[in-house]
Amino acid sequence: MSAAGGGRPRVRTGSGVVEGRTGADGTAVFRGIPYAAPPVGALRFAAPAPPAAWDGVRDAGSYGPTAPKVPYPEPFASLLSDPEIPGDDCLNVNVWTPDPAPGARLPVMVWIHGGALTRGSSAVPVYDGSAFARDGVVLVSFNYRLGVLGYGLFPDAPANRGLLDQIAALEWVRDNIGAFGGDPSRVTVFGESAGAISIGSLLAAPRAAGLFARAVLQSGAPEVLSRDRVRTMVRRMASLLQVEATAEAFTATGLPTLLAAQAAVLRRSNPMLGTAAFGLVTDPDTVPRDPLEALAGADGPAASGAVPLLLGWTAQEHRLWLAPTGAMPLLDRLGPLTVALARLRGGKDRAAVRVLRAGLPGAGPAELAGNLLADRLLRDPLRLLAGARRAAPSFVYEFGWPSRIPGLGACHALELGFVFDTLDVPESAWLAGPDAPQALADEMHAAWVAFAVTGDPGWAPWNGHGPPKVFGGPEREEEEKERAEAPFATRRVLP
Repeated sequence: MSAAGGGRPRVRTGSGVVEGRTGADGTAVFRGIPYAAPPVGALRFAAPAPPAAWDGVRDAGSYGPTAPKVPYPEPFASLLSDPEIPGDDCLNVNVWTPDPAPGARLPVMVWIHGGALTRGSSAVPVYDGSAFARDGVVLVSFNYRLGVLGYGLFPDAPANRGLLDQIAALEWVRDNIGAFGGDPSRVTVFGESAGAISIGSLLAAPRAAGLFARAVLQSGAPEVLSRDRVRTMVRRMASLLQVEATAEAFTATGLPTLLAAQAAVLRRSNPMLGTAAFGLVTDPDTVPRDPLEALAGADGPAASGAVPLLLGWTAQEHRLWLAPTGAMPLLDRLGPLTVALARLRGGKDRAAVRVLRAGLPGAGPAELAGNLLADRLLRDPLRLLAGARRAAPSFVYEFGWPSRIPGLGACHALELGFVFDTLDVPESAWLAGPDAPQALADEMHAAWVAFAVTGDPGWAPWNGHGPPKVFGGPEREEEEKERAEAPFATRRVLP
């Protein structure tokens, strides 16, 4: 590492020298470093290719382009920040480090963002890695291809290209992070929602073996979709575009036109209900078999069985999906039919519903149905993974603090500002509301750091039964509980 004037540290990567920035706390950040070639032209639907080398010094002072995507529709756009930065060089990484010098050998955490594999990026302000660097961890985040570009299934292109991008980013970390002060043998991957689903596949992917030592799955479980579900999305797009359902034909289509067609088919997609969607599929080159079966079965891969896991969920995942859309009152009006349909969709028997009712006294049909679906999609498979016979321990948590925005409760994605210790970022308030408890962020962030450093977040490993570690749940005040159960408030909270 060398230093330029004005607090601009320089690091030599395998492709050339990058120049970052030094913050007021003395940590350094490097943004927008290419880990693969721009996925344009013939590379639009190809496996990631190595980045081109450069001469001189490349400025790494700002985030690089984000992967092409369509914006969140309202009301989700008012709750979930999703910056769009134009440009072709979207396969890029960011690095925050307390000591940008070879030989520091610090623990590394690699963040994989969520967004249903169709939205999101590493440039979301809530994902700022400064707090991790402050606490002695090298934090890496990156972009990967989304939607049809990353997960559309074609006869003339490799499957799971977004996952191949993630593997390429992890290979970049292995080969380059030592120059930024990180230890490539002490890498923890962590992700939320689609990021956690991706980690489930990375744990089961032979090509990812050895690229990380620990893993954190937040509100996302290992899963693959049927190939027909994903092909349906491509065929619908092809019909709108009036072209063949091939990568060649989609490559010849202008990107704005392609994204407009993607936006149209996404409006008809509901992964929660099992309809057509973009997602990971089994594939001999990336995910040879269903990752949950591979990881939780008796014949699970030995390499992933040696990876300690930290995994969990929020207490009211479903409220992000149901409350802002106004679905909660509608489902309540349908009464017992709502619960019956959710029970069948979730594969639950009537005894399971009785247990749920006992644990949620006074809960209406929408609340019961949402919990049944969240159990099926998230909690049940995560419990299965945590309780599998593995050589390494699994630590399970639940995030129970309810948002200060009435109606959201302890919803999906609410824990992110606490994990990153970025409650002071304005976008954190979009979900959390004003005056979220900093003490809870201190506790949760410290647990994630401890897991990356030692493999132990601070509580006992999961033994297959018993309650998880709860963050912000049992001690919540009565007024917070009332706020969580109130109708959703549509206003965005900003400073």
